[in-house]
Formats: sequence, C-alpha cells, structure tokens
Amino acid sequence: MKNPESLDWYAFAKMDMDSAVVLNEHARPKPLEIICYHSQQSVEKMLKEYLIENGINAPRTHDLPLLCDMCLEISSDFSELVDICELVTVYGIQPRYPNEIDITEDDARLALKYSSDVHNFFEANVFEYNVDNNADGDEK
Repeated sequence: MKNPESLDWYAFAKMDMDSAVVLNEHARPKPLEIICYHSQQSVEKMLKEYLIENGINAPRTHDLPLLCDMCLEISSDFSELVDICELVTVYGIQPRYPNEIDITEDDARLALKYSSDVHNFFEANVFEYNVDNNADGDEK
C-alpha cells in the first residue's frame, strides 16, 4: 500500500478485527452483536482500502457484495470473497438495532472466521509489504 488514505482504512480495519477478537475472548457475557458488527466493519474497510489504493472512491455503503463487485472489476482474485461478503453483510446494519436479528455464538464465531479469512486473503494476494508494519514502515 502506498496511498496514505488506504493505510488509514487498513488501520481501522485492523482495529475492528482486533476489537472483535478481544470482545470474543474476554468480555462476559459476550456481546455477540458487537462482535459480528466489528467483524463486518473490518471486512468492509478492507474492501474500501483496496478500492482507494486503486484510485477508486469507495462508496458510503455497508453493502459488501457491491464493494466486492467493485474490487472484482480490478482483480478476479476477489471471486474468493464473494460468498463471505454475502454472508457477513447482514451484520453491518441489523445488529445495531435491538431485536432486528437473533445472533448466536455460532454467528459470532463465523463472523470472526470470515473477517480473519479476508485479512488472510489480503496478506496473501494484495499487500506488497509485511502487514505487521505500521504506516511509517517501522516494525511493531
């Protein structure tokens, strides 16, 4: 990543992922809705990071299939993420409102897995540098 704005999107995506993991591992009772929401947000921000890095203004949307389709226009590799985006999109809106969706521990586990899968996809297919580097390029 070279674009400073895309680095910011990546940093926020990482914070969402890290927050979901910490909540899942340490919060009792587990805030399942919030874990799913942060997992979805992480995926959304990774996709937006890719669009911005490629000179495309990322739309203000939580629609992961739309964002994935936009990424697919740049690289067919994103076909690997189509199903994940379909499954995780629901967690971008509904968990923010009481009684909109019944979320189970299995949903939270899957949302975390899918978010991790997207991060792994980016590490394997997108990033040109070690993602453990911060925006300044210094090792953490």
